[in-house]
Order: sequence, then structure tokens, then C-alpha cells
Amino acid sequence: MQIHFVKAVPLLFVLLWSTGFIAAKYALPFIEPFYLLFIRMMLTALVFTALCFLFKAGLPKISQALHQMVSGALVHGAYLGGVFAAIKWGMPAGIAALIVGIQPVLTAFLGRFFFGTRLSATQWLGLILGLCGITAVLLSTGQQETVNLTWYAVAAAVTALLGISLGTIYQKKFGKNINLLAGSVFQYVSAALLMGLLALLFESRTVVWDPQLLLALTWLIFGLSVCAILLLMYMIREGETAKVASYFYLVPPVAGIEAWILFNEALTLLGIIGVIVTVTGVYLVNRPHH
Repeated sequence: MQIHFVKAVPLLFVLLWSTGFIAAKYALPFIEPFYLLFIRMMLTALVFTALCFLFKAGLPKISQALHQMVSGALVHGAYLGGVFAAIKWGMPAGIAALIVGIQPVLTAFLGRFFFGTRLSATQWLGLILGLCGITAVLLSTGQQETVNLTWYAVAAAVTALLGISLGTIYQKKFGKNINLLAGSVFQYVSAALLMGLLALLFESRTVVWDPQLLLALTWLIFGLSVCAILLLMYMIREGETAKVASYFYLVPPVAGIEAWILFNEALTLLGIIGVIVTVTGVYLVNRPHH
């Protein structure tokens, strides 16, 4: 039984992580994106605080806590804030997932500058293929009369991409030797402060407490921010660190298929080809080299 569960963990993680784009689309008709994320981050921070007490996780050093707050502002704040804002402003959930899905490619590219990591010819080919794939997907979306990609929706999605990429680099450099539960508390507190400020400055903070919103918010907190993160922690603990990145590559195609099933978002031939090219490119950039 345990062996089967271990084998199912990566698939379960991908399925959970991909539903974040879908849950956002269910929630956003009833609440503005930054205010939704403020509520989500605050409640998630409380849940992780309770987990810290349950598992007796010690407090990190002040310097570690500050680094975790920076990581949280980038990974949870800029990333989720950008994704939710893009979807709120009319970008299809599948397209938002695909844009941020090239994060491993961009992270590998940034690693050359921050860590001196050299890219091989195959990795450069993968980088080009990934960008071509995303371009194909965006072109396929532009051919649909019902979809109007505004510049601010695209800007929000790009902000999300930069946030998760830079946040990953920052966490790799400054997030070592810290308890993941305790670190998560400071990450989510930081993201909550950022989202609260943005909601205060740019939103009316009006909420329609519809059951659909409550269900989506519950799923975003426990399904994504808690369960998916704990599955990720489990994979890392069990020695799957080298494989974790490859599981993220499956998220954009799965999210696109979910959006096609649930919201009837078009899945054109060009879009499907773009998905395949993007996944292939990301694989080439990140596959092990001997």
C-alpha cells in the first residue's frame, strides 16, 4: 500500500498544483484578486503556524526569517498575484498556466548569471523551443474571436513568471538549512502583507460570499497551499529532489486540459503543438547531463 502511495505522489502533486488555475477562475467572479490572495495567505499562515506547533518546528534565525519573507513576496506574492490578476482581467486559465509554465526555462537561463551555470547547446535548443512553444500557444489564442488578450493581463502573467523564477533563484541561494514548516509561515505572512497593501491601494475589497467562492477558497488553502506543498516536501524528503522539477513541466498541459473540460476554453491544433514543443524544450533544458 505504501509503495503504491509513494509512486502516486508525483501524479497527485501535479493534479493538485494544476487545479490552482481552475480554482482561481471559480473564485474571481465574486472577489478581487489581491483581496482573495490576502485572505488566502493569512489563513494559510495560520494553518502552517498550527502545523509548526503540532510538529514542534523551531523558530528560524532573524536573517533566515527575512530571507523567507523575500522569497514569499516573490514566489507567493508576485507569482500568485500576477496569475490571479491575469485571469481576472480575461486571460484564459490555460494560457496563464502555459506562460508561467516556462519558469524552469527562465530559471535555468537566470542561473547562468547568478550561479555561473553554463548552458549546453542542447539546453540552448530547449530554451528556444520553449519560447517557440509559448508563442504558438499565444498565437492560437489570438485566433479566437472570443478571447481578447489585453496588455495588462499579459503584463500580470509575465510578472508572475518573473516572480516565480527570481523567487526560485533567491530561495536556492538563501533558503538553506531552514525548517520548511517554519519557513512557510514567514513566506505566507510576507505574501499576505504584500497582497493586503495592493488590495488597499487598488481594490474596493468588495466580496460576494457565494458558496462557489467559499468552496474555491477552501480548496486553494487546503488543496494547494497545504496539501500540494506538503506533497512537495515529502518528495524532497524521500530523495526525489532531482525529479521534482520535471513534475512541474506537466502542470501547464494538465491545466490547459482542465480549462478545456470545465470552461470550454479552445484547445486548437496549434495550441496542442505549442504545448508539446514547450514541454519538449523545458525537458531539454533541465534533463540530467552526464
